[in-house]
Amino acid sequence: MGARAAPSRRRVAGRRLRYLPTGSFPFLLLLLLLCIQLGGGQKKKENLLAEKVEQLMEWSSRRSIFRMNGDKFRKFIKAPPRNYSMIVMFTALQPQRQCSVCRQANEEYQILANSWRYSSAFCNKLFFSMVDYDEGTDVFQQLNMNSAPTFMHFPPKGRPKRADTFDLQRIGFAAEQLAKWIADRTDVHIRVFRPPNYSGTIALALLVSLVGGLLYLRRNNLEFIYNKTGWAMVSLCIVFAMTSGQMWNHIRGPPYAHKNPHNGQVSYIHGSSQAQFVAESHIILVLNAAITMGMVLLNEAATSKGDVGKRRIICLVGLGLVVFFFSFLLSIFRSKYHGYPYSDLDFE
Repeated sequence: MGARAAPSRRRVAGRRLRYLPTGSFPFLLLLLLLCIQLGGGQKKKENLLAEKVEQLMEWSSRRSIFRMNGDKFRKFIKAPPRNYSMIVMFTALQPQRQCSVCRQANEEYQILANSWRYSSAFCNKLFFSMVDYDEGTDVFQQLNMNSAPTFMHFPPKGRPKRADTFDLQRIGFAAEQLAKWIADRTDVHIRVFRPPNYSGTIALALLVSLVGGLLYLRRNNLEFIYNKTGWAMVSLCIVFAMTSGQMWNHIRGPPYAHKNPHNGQVSYIHGSSQAQFVAESHIILVLNAAITMGMVLLNEAATSKGDVGKRRIICLVGLGLVVFFFSFLLSIFRSKYHGYPYSDLDFE
């Protein structure tokens, strides 16, 4: 029995060997090599990412906003791997571009970047950079960008979405508004620290000194305080300032005007009903003042008891001011509210 058991075991072993595929050893070797290659590629990616982050941190240690040309933009922003968010300001700061809005936006952007760089929450998950048109024309062409300044957020993964472009025309470029937008896109909250500005305090002190000096010089005759015309003029100035949108400008910080970088055309009136330029406020203020002057002349012509010919001239001048400038005001209103059907004179 013992002599018969041995061949049986050999036959079983032979069957087991026949069940193994003939090409299994090269396949296993190929799979092993593939695993090794994938592991090496992952390690290479990690090393590349570490080098990029280290370089960005070094730049951030020297300045809160670093400038980028086309090569740097493609390497640190467009090319993977990337585990950080990048805020990029596309601008045109060269003097020959004459972009005053770019300079104003750059000041706010610098305040925001400095607030992040010197905060206790600073880390390697968010960086601020800048691409100037004269240093990265190819970047502007690659992104089909035809206006400046523009702020964009490039997330750690994937392409930027529509909300990753800051709505500068509607919101303005104040550092606080930019910080709120960044918090919405990255969950990084930046507390904006502005350098102390004593211009308002100095202006108030000068005004108080001027008024105090005037009252002191006229201390024996203060009847001008009860002058109704003077107080009416002061009240009108405040009304004109408020109705023209000066408070909105102070809160939102819009640009003075917009210059198209391609054709150089300057726009003083914003095309949307949700925003305005500073120059637009000044235009509205002048128009309101001219209409008010026309109404005052009409009232003067109707209530005065002077020469009839003179009153008629005053009436015609006042009527002309009201009709002309109110029509101009309506044309601006129609350009911003495209469905508004009414107008007096057509200035379009």
